[in-house]
Amino acid sequence: MNSATTKELAVRKERMLSQHLVGRGIVDQTVLKAMREVPREEFLPPGMEYLAYEDGPLPIQDGQTISQPYIVAYMIEALQLQGREKVLEIGTGSGYAAAVLSLCAAEVYTVERLPSLAHLASERLRELGYRNVTVHLGDGTLGWQDHAPYDAIVVTAGAPDVPEELARQLAPGGRLVIPVGPTPHLQNLVRVRRDRSGSLHMETLCAVRFVPLIGAQGWED
Repeated sequence: MNSATTKELAVRKERMLSQHLVGRGIVDQTVLKAMREVPREEFLPPGMEYLAYEDGPLPIQDGQTISQPYIVAYMIEALQLQGREKVLEIGTGSGYAAAVLSLCAAEVYTVERLPSLAHLASERLRELGYRNVTVHLGDGTLGWQDHAPYDAIVVTAGAPDVPEELARQLAPGGRLVIPVGPTPHLQNLVRVRRDRSGSLHMETLCAVRFVPLIGAQGWED
């Protein structure tokens, strides 16, 4: 990538931060710093770099999408991370959100059901130096029991309901952010908290539209 292109991307990134993140209410300085540091263009298919900092979802491999920057920032901010947490991400995709999470938490475990995406994301994250992220190929609706419990869980696809297995892997005091809705393509983003006694409390954050969460405790493929 030549210097002129790099300069233009830097300008577009700052515009994204000021207009689409801060301008729409993102206030968590750790999240904003991470969004500034992570090069979103590196997580897109070749030839799409110029679109990296537009505030919209973009296509990636295997017919999947990378979420718009605002919703990535909003969901991570909703996790209320302090930097010491162990986080589980469901739906690795390109690896972009995992990279942002890696700068906001101590450990990130991310699950992807599509082999090609899991491989690409793992290689990309390794090459870019995000050493506290581990990618796992599997059914995200079942979480990743080997590393449970998690202080925070974020799900980047829409489920018909909160998967019981994910709720079970949430630590006391933990937060789970997930799109939930009665149809595969229209949901509400909800935050589930597990209190110190083990009880779960749910709050609705906003209306969203995600690809369906496929798996044993999600939608059928």
